[in-house]
Amino acid sequence: MAHSAEYKTSARKELDALPGNVQVRISAAVDDLEDNPRPPGCKKLKGRDNEYRIRVGDYRIVYEVHDAVLIVLVIGIGHRSKVYH
Repeated sequence: MAHSAEYKTSARKELDALPGNVQVRISAAVDDLEDNPRPPGCKKLKGRDNEYRIRVGDYRIVYEVHDAVLIVLVIGIGHRSKVYH
């Protein structure tokens, strides 16, 4: 059963503020998370429940996986130097 991807409002605004070519790559990566929410290369964030991150070039997507309701919730998108703040 595939998960569905949802964005927090703040994550959607972060995505919209990025250059167009980066938006396309990040959107494609989020779409891939629907089929496999824990792909090779994803990292579980220490000290946080169900939070993971994946790398898309110099950008990071931080997201939560809710297996009980089959949702991947994108909670942050940004450059690797700023996404964890």
